[in-house]
Amino acid sequence: MRIWIDLSNSPHVLFFLPIIRLLESRGHIVKITARDFAQTTGLARNFGLKYDTIGSHGGKALYRKASNLVSRSFALMRWAYGLGIDLAVSHNSYSQSVAAFVLRIPFVAIEDYEHQPANYLGFRLARRVIAPEVFPKSALRFCGTAQRRVKRYPGLKEQVYLSSFAPDPEFLSREELDDGKIIVTVRPPATFALYHRFENLLFGELMERLGKRDDILLILLPRTEDQRNLFLRSNYRNIFIPSHTLDGPNLLFYSDLVISAGGTMNREAAVLGTPVYTIFAGRPAAVDDYLIRAGKMIRIKQKADLVKIKLCKKGAKNRQFLEQSSLARIVDLITDVPG
Repeated sequence: MRIWIDLSNSPHVLFFLPIIRLLESRGHIVKITARDFAQTTGLARNFGLKYDTIGSHGGKALYRKASNLVSRSFALMRWAYGLGIDLAVSHNSYSQSVAAFVLRIPFVAIEDYEHQPANYLGFRLARRVIAPEVFPKSALRFCGTAQRRVKRYPGLKEQVYLSSFAPDPEFLSREELDDGKIIVTVRPPATFALYHRFENLLFGELMERLGKRDDILLILLPRTEDQRNLFLRSNYRNIFIPSHTLDGPNLLFYSDLVISAGGTMNREAAVLGTPVYTIFAGRPAAVDDYLIRAGKMIRIKQKADLVKIKLCKKGAKNRQFLEQSSLARIVDLITDVPG
């Protein structure tokens, strides 16, 4: 088959990389589009993926998001028209779902966050929805998704691409990161996202607590240029903002702890055995609750909870969590979509 994969956000690159390789090893032709947003195209380029850049992020305002959805959908339609695409697949790219629907290309939506409002669109247009086993049935019913179109896989999507991870012993020296300090990797909230329509004041409290300690190397991974510029102007003397796209899994593996107001990076850290704290202020995901119950993630809800964060070297660097991979299962579910 000729399979079209759309990468609309940074985590999608790592997730789809082993899927693309397995699809190609089975004889399928994979065509890739990528949205110019966050580190998406940089990661795709670093991993040697051949892709066409289509569109960018629409910004925080709802009207701009809606306008961007329409314009990128049309751009993707123009790109895909006449290519003989048999199947469209993404981690619930809404623009791709619309473009595939108009072009009558079967669409497969993969998703792991049940509170994303736009799931209502992507799930309804999908020929198949693929979700982790812990994804709530109630969220699927709310989106009007027939159970016959839903297929599930065990574990987390992060395990799909991290189960074969092997740390690079030269990573810290190559990136000139001081392993003598407590390496704390931090990710700000996605304040521009549709599911994050509020301010996360707790993140500011966290930065005030961490940003002036000389025993900490505070690695900040901004989501946007506005966030980058804001923290570059800050008076935090221990902050390091990479000027290029770092190898995410190695960074998380060699970090002593990870604190993020998002989701994917936290789950990656948990899979890699790094202590992780979530300060996500939105509605918690079932996949995160699963990790919290397993003792692999700690939720910080309010300022008083910041004392729960243990600022110390983590000792032996080894994975302490599940290594199972649902890669073959997901690829099978993608390729056997009924016509």
